[in-house]
Amino acid sequence: MSTAFMKEESAEAAAETVLPDRPISPHPNLVTEAGLKALELQLQDARKAYDTANAIEDINERRRQTAIPLRDARYFAERVRTAEVVTAPGSSDVVAFGSTVTYSREDGRVQKYRIVGEDEADPRAGSISYVSPVARLLMGKKVGDIVSLGKEELEIIAIE
Repeated sequence: MSTAFMKEESAEAAAETVLPDRPISPHPNLVTEAGLKALELQLQDARKAYDTANAIEDINERRRQTAIPLRDARYFAERVRTAEVVTAPGSSDVVAFGSTVTYSREDGRVQKYRIVGEDEADPRAGSISYVSPVARLLMGKKVGDIVSLGKEELEIIAIE
């Protein structure tokens, strides 16, 4: 039988489906308890997606379909392995990792964010990473403190 009609692995197809690893932050992998659970769930989801894609018979299609879940599984496995759970702050006197901070801006806007780990940060949902410029400015401050963000000043009005 002619090999023209047989599906064979090609080096070209294999190279197309090897994705580079997702970048890992150089910062300590601080997480809340909920953040660790979310990472574990994402790892579980990536493994399930990989298992599903790995069942595809066509080898080239299998490689294409497993590339993203495999890369994600490597990333989340590393993030779970290096996670350092930080318990919720014991008081609301000072802004710390896990605090929810409300501050006012010079233009009258009031913003409220919870300071969390890098993988759990979602500004649209009200959380920012502890390594973000705003969080770094706010950490260690108290209600009434004013911090400068560029040309703007922010006043801390509440800490939860």
